[in-house]
Amino acid sequence: METPSSTLPTTVEKVAIMQPYFFPYLGYFALIKHTDFFVSFDPVQYIRKGWINRNRVLKPNESWQYITAPIQGTDREALIKDVLVTEGDAWKTQILRQLEHYKKRSPYYNEVKALLERCFANPELSISRLNTFYLAQVCEYLEIPFNHAIFSDMNLTLGPVAAPDEWALRTSQAMGATTYINPPGGREFFHADKYIAGGVKLQFLDMHLEPYSQRRPTFEAGLSIVDVLMFNTPEQVRTMLDNISLETAQ
Repeated sequence: METPSSTLPTTVEKVAIMQPYFFPYLGYFALIKHTDFFVSFDPVQYIRKGWINRNRVLKPNESWQYITAPIQGTDREALIKDVLVTEGDAWKTQILRQLEHYKKRSPYYNEVKALLERCFANPELSISRLNTFYLAQVCEYLEIPFNHAIFSDMNLTLGPVAAPDEWALRTSQAMGATTYINPPGGREFFHADKYIAGGVKLQFLDMHLEPYSQRRPTFEAGLSIVDVLMFNTPEQVRTMLDNISLETAQ
């Protein structure tokens, strides 16, 4: 089962470039929904205990827990594109077991379980390709377009990259994109003057997440998309994804 990847379009207006996260939070999918093309950015160092191979869901009764795709032994300097998950289905079965408690309170448990089973049927070991495949499956479930490619497959010719914030600029330029959109956490990281000089509009997307019912006293914010889907229909989630604001960097 191959990871679906869109053909690079001849023209792109709005592009997002993100490391491929493991069943990421809602804001990640808002970024996908409000751009024309999404790049899974995998030529950078894999950070242990980050979001590449794990995310958070509800724990039975209270608080939250991690669901994790364990990785094979890697060098400390390994790049995301070279990281492999552990072979076999044991970790996938473990995740499904961790989610069984949702059955008691989630109205869409069966639909989400079926979605995850489709995801987990992919035997791919590359964490970059696997996560991108999972993103595609979730977007299909939500009925939102997911025009995308994996950076290491794109064979782009980039200009000089002298600073970390220039990866997105050079990639946008190589794709002919007119606008690059980033999550809000990168405001202090990016230098707008570089983008203005490079002919690329730099914008930041803020997600305004309203609490949804998790059928428990305390709302746990910022969990994996898996949790959101357990309690909301695709239509409701699409509405959530439109609850955003865009700020243009000056």
